Amino acid sequence: MSEPIKNKRADLVGAPTPQNTPSTAAPISSHAVAPKVSTIAEDSEKNDAAALLASNPQLVRMIQGKLNTLVGRSSGYIESLPTAVRRRINGLKGIQKDHTKLEAAFHEEVLELEKKYFALFTPLYEKRSKIVNGLAEPTETEIEAGAEDDDEEEEEAKEPKTEKPEDTNIKGIPEFWLTAMKNSQALAATITDRDEAALKYITNIRIAYPDKHGFQLIFEFADNEFFTNKQITKNYFYQDSGYPGDYIYDHATGDKIDWKEGKDLTVRIESKKQRNKTTKQTRVVKRTVPCESFFNFFTPPNPPTGDDEDLDDETEEISERLELDYGLGEEIKEKLIPRAVDWYTGEALQYEEIDDGLDDGDYDDEDDEERFTDEDNDDDDEESDDEDDNSKPKQEAADCKQS
Repeated sequence: MSEPIKNKRADLVGAPTPQNTPSTAAPISSHAVAPKVSTIAEDSEKNDAAALLASNPQLVRMIQGKLNTLVGRSSGYIESLPTAVRRRINGLKGIQKDHTKLEAAFHEEVLELEKKYFALFTPLYEKRSKIVNGLAEPTETEIEAGAEDDDEEEEEAKEPKTEKPEDTNIKGIPEFWLTAMKNSQALAATITDRDEAALKYITNIRIAYPDKHGFQLIFEFADNEFFTNKQITKNYFYQDSGYPGDYIYDHATGDKIDWKEGKDLTVRIESKKQRNKTTKQTRVVKRTVPCESFFNFFTPPNPPTGDDEDLDDETEEISERLELDYGLGEEIKEKLIPRAVDWYTGEALQYEEIDDGLDDGDYDDEDDEERFTDEDNDDDDEESDDEDDNSKPKQEAADCKQS
């Protein structure tokens, strides 16, 4: 599969390019100047300027807007180079054009290769769906091929194989997709307890490639008490990055969910009592407020426009939500759908980097531990004896409390 498409809002690399280098003479003709120590007056001027900007956010936004208009303009760096150097740079640009043509051809071939193998994968996905939903049974050859992995694991664990009584009433593999999704750390973080009651009705998750650049994630559902949709689709669209054959994430859309009365999992009901100042009578006012739910996945945020530049905090939050939304789409497309059974069994987790939510700073190095002298150790022995005596009643109290 091709490398995941890059995020749309990548930061500019701080390399000396014509767009972000100072408009000064090139090093070839410039002379080094010793750095100067700023005076007290200069420091005072800097502090005054910082205070002015801090107290005038509108001025800051105006300056940022002016700076944004300068992005992409030449700083004069290239123009300051000697003629011979500029000719060599033009030669490199000519070579780069040849590279760009080959790169475009590469991306086109990769796209065609993905489509070719997607067509080969599709019958396997269809067979998997039939087995999961109890519409077909795997062949003996398929069962034996899958059992080989189980035999190897049992041999490594050296645990005796126990036969469990068969239940012929079970149809297919219950809650297959819900279990697989919950074993994915990224997806599990978006699934609430209320969501599970609806997600257990998923019968299949599949991918489709429309004519436009992008992909579709199609969730198919059995009849359920929550909504009437038989399938809910999430669409991801790409746009040309400016380089031939290279695309970046643009935006996403999702189907509208037709919730049944009182079953919308993306909202909750808040009740609030209100007292009439005149009659002193009370009434209960109910309102719906948004809440966390996996089904918000089908209502992605809209990318910020140029008119939203004044809302810096809100724009940053939307950008983070867009990044998360795209990451979830890639998780489903590149991992969950191709290896669904490995996520169901949990075997896929051994290839994942599990984030425990702790930073390296939460741990102390063993080298930093205090080293005690013999006297300290003696003192510790005396303290530990006292602690042992004091700990006995505590243990007895705990035992009493449990009883």
